[in-house]
Amino acid sequence: MQLHDLLNRSYQSFKTHAADARIILLHPRSRYRSVLVAQLVNSPDNTVFYYALGPDDISVESFVAGITHDIANQQPMFGRHVNLLPPDAYSKDQDSRATLVETFSRDIGELSDKPFYLVLDEYDRSDSADDVQMFIEQLVAHLPDHCRLVINSRTLPRLPWVSMVARKRAVLLEDDHIIQDNFYDVPTEGKQNLEIYALGPGFVLLNGQMIDTWEGHLPRLLFFFALDRPVITRSEICEAFWPDLDTDQAVNVFHVTKRRLHKALDIDVLVHEEGYYRVNPELGIGYDVSDFVRYVMQGRDPNNPDRMTAWQRAIDVYRGPFLQGHGDGWIADRRRDFQAGYLEALMPMAKARLDEGREEHALSLYQRALLEDTSHEGLHREIMRLYTKLGRRSEAAAHFQRYAEDLKRQDRQPNPETKSLYDEIMA
Repeated sequence: MQLHDLLNRSYQSFKTHAADARIILLHPRSRYRSVLVAQLVNSPDNTVFYYALGPDDISVESFVAGITHDIANQQPMFGRHVNLLPPDAYSKDQDSRATLVETFSRDIGELSDKPFYLVLDEYDRSDSADDVQMFIEQLVAHLPDHCRLVINSRTLPRLPWVSMVARKRAVLLEDDHIIQDNFYDVPTEGKQNLEIYALGPGFVLLNGQMIDTWEGHLPRLLFFFALDRPVITRSEICEAFWPDLDTDQAVNVFHVTKRRLHKALDIDVLVHEEGYYRVNPELGIGYDVSDFVRYVMQGRDPNNPDRMTAWQRAIDVYRGPFLQGHGDGWIADRRRDFQAGYLEALMPMAKARLDEGREEHALSLYQRALLEDTSHEGLHREIMRLYTKLGRRSEAAAHFQRYAEDLKRQDRQPNPETKSLYDEIMA
């Protein structure tokens, strides 16, 4: 196949998959990623704003200043909101970070009224900047619907790609195809083999034997945290686990926790290379989260003839909320991401059962979905309709009344469509 055809396939694949994500990573293994960026920028069919990170972009403040300056050359009004923020907007407390992210995303939203791409080229220049990685991660959740963030990097950015893919916020594009499994190139076979289950309470098997010598929950959670990203830094770990301790105290507690982790598995689970920690590549890893996201992606693939099988496998792998029983901030974030993927799998399965005339099975699937997201009003309506179709009108009415009471405690009311359905059922 000629180079022109290969490039065209990559470009068409990008356009197709970019429609279903907020952030598109041109994977470091991609042979044509830089050519693709050039084609994207030069095509008259696209609205593109481009920024190449520089050597000074190793802090959020320098990154925001650099991109604001360069994008303002393309769109003069860009940065008018973020430039009004006081200097303490760049401090590391959560409120300041949230304000900065929301303000910057507001500037992005005003770049254009029509769909556009925001390209961050040479993104690997920010590899050493924890705060830039965190800023981009938070920014993805606040991007306007008509914006697609494109990252071109020589290294895999330190973002939680697996959970962002699960929530349908990210795709990793390698030339003309998206990556659907083993996002971090983790070996599946090694000198020691680990089976890791995070969907549910969370447990680990080493060579088929359950690990129960953790000496507390922190070593176990540290292991799951290390699996969340391609690599992590010590400061990221301390920020996630001990944000209220000063640096020296947090570092001491981290080293104690790491030693306990290594002792529990009788192997150096985390290895330190070039300033980063990652799971020991000599370990073979089987991880239910990776399996779950792989099946979700197979279910999303319109060209997959076995989509229903993939959705069912995703449902089967999901044994419960991510690290159920723990409420740390990073765990709650991941839990919401994987719950979104689980709901996405349940919906087409429930519809398929309805098409087959298996209303009871469909009802059970909708009820499982409701356990994950009680605020999803469309789910409440589907359950009420199914109860009525099954001749269980009193249960439909009781379901609505319970839901209305829950909303009343929050000073809210069911929306008109749900109330109208209830009136119709009672009539």
